[in-house]
Amino acid sequence: MMQCTQAQASAALAGAGVISLRDYQEGLVMEIRDSLKAGRRRVLAYLPTGGGKTRVATAITQMTLSKSKGRVVVLANRKQLVHQFAAALRAAGLDVGVLQGENTHGLHRRVIVASVDTVHARGCIFDDMALFIIDEAHACAGSEKYRTLLFRYSRVPCIGLSATPFARGLGKPYPELADRLLFEDLIVGATVQSLVDAGHLTDLEIYAPSSPDMTGAKTSRTAEGEQDYRQADIEEAADRPELVGDILRHWFKLAGGVKTICFASSIAHSQHIVEQFRAAGVSAEHLDCYMDDETRADILGRFERGDFTVLSNVSLLSEGFDVPDTSCMILARPTKSLTRFLQMVGRVLRPAPGKTRALLLDHSGSVERIGHPFDDLPLELDDGNANKAGSRKEERKKSEPKPCPSCKFVRPAGVHECPKCGFAPQRQSDVEVADGELVKIDRKARKPATPDVKQHVYSQLLHVARHRGYKPGWAANQYRARFGVWPRGLRDVEAAPSAELLGWLKSQAIRFAKAREKAQEGRQHG
Repeated sequence: MMQCTQAQASAALAGAGVISLRDYQEGLVMEIRDSLKAGRRRVLAYLPTGGGKTRVATAITQMTLSKSKGRVVVLANRKQLVHQFAAALRAAGLDVGVLQGENTHGLHRRVIVASVDTVHARGCIFDDMALFIIDEAHACAGSEKYRTLLFRYSRVPCIGLSATPFARGLGKPYPELADRLLFEDLIVGATVQSLVDAGHLTDLEIYAPSSPDMTGAKTSRTAEGEQDYRQADIEEAADRPELVGDILRHWFKLAGGVKTICFASSIAHSQHIVEQFRAAGVSAEHLDCYMDDETRADILGRFERGDFTVLSNVSLLSEGFDVPDTSCMILARPTKSLTRFLQMVGRVLRPAPGKTRALLLDHSGSVERIGHPFDDLPLELDDGNANKAGSRKEERKKSEPKPCPSCKFVRPAGVHECPKCGFAPQRQSDVEVADGELVKIDRKARKPATPDVKQHVYSQLLHVARHRGYKPGWAANQYRARFGVWPRGLRDVEAAPSAELLGWLKSQAIRFAKAREKAQEGRQHG
């Protein structure tokens, strides 16, 4: 594909009377144009949250109208996104109509911003189409409404915009498209790290103080084709008084009263978090999808003005929320979905005057589970093959960031000394030990161990015994204390011990010491 130089791109955009764009935005616009000119009909454009997707779409709309007599239809899947997109296009001087429920007006205009739900419900037919633009286009793969529209207008050029183009099936062929792909090209405008380095996004500090126990939680497939925890299991694990209290304690310690958005596991959980903040004298509000438009607009407006400090919700604000001076995010909703994770984190990365960093307080375990938000992403269109999708997600997890055992600051992979507090754990086969509260391990609640799990535990015990110089038989005795049987038939191979096993050994040592102390007291008084 022939590419324009940056100077040629700038000249072309200026000649079309397009709004001013950053260099990477100009490059993205021209790459989209080149891809469509090469014969592709549906192109997906990636920019991170805060990278300016709406601005890119505005420039493309202006260029299309200047060179064609047809109309441009912008599609969105949420009412708030429809209103925001229409406002952005009008601010650029475009005459815009809206097709969204009772707010429908101006359908004779050359630019229409439409809700896909309204289009589907009314069976709308568009004429004189020059271009479709789809906001949050990762939703197309799992949405029959979007796919039906793309099938019907398969010959009309379509540009999808997304900060999370990982949905399963975005690059899948369909017979309704003459076996062509749902999206035929993925164009990368910039990466999160490159925008942070250029100052277009704010750098991020992450702390992971505590997280709910998701052991045994079941998963189900999301609309994007990813596996995520079932809502019922999330609510049960996360909405606990001790975890809510820990959120408050660490927010006071680390956030220092800055404007904060919180993602909770459920409406009840969100309300409990707000109650705790208010009881501590912090102004906080809860927002959910059951509130009417006027109430939601009032809460969002007051938060934007700074009338209160903490805004809590479940997932309502994961898309389309744009309050740049929000400096802290509390993630209290466990997730395994890369899409949901990045959408939530992206809410605090926009720069603002006086904002030198963004802060993520991860009370969900998601950073350890998924990886750092700035890690390289699987930026290729998924063809719907489950094995391929799984391998791409595993490839991304290579960074495995870990919280500092002392201050809970999340260090990048491979960093030994914490850059925040200077804590440098002694290296003993990559095992980190720090003083802290012990977590009781309930053996009765543990599921029956498989042979592989038993072998892995025994291998870890052998490793600990050798490195600590324990007598022969120590590993077998510890194994028996854990499983109630001797390690017969297991191989004498070593494995580096996990934090969970070391915690269990520490609890065993404390239990033994207390029992010995009690026995001594008994002999003294006997």
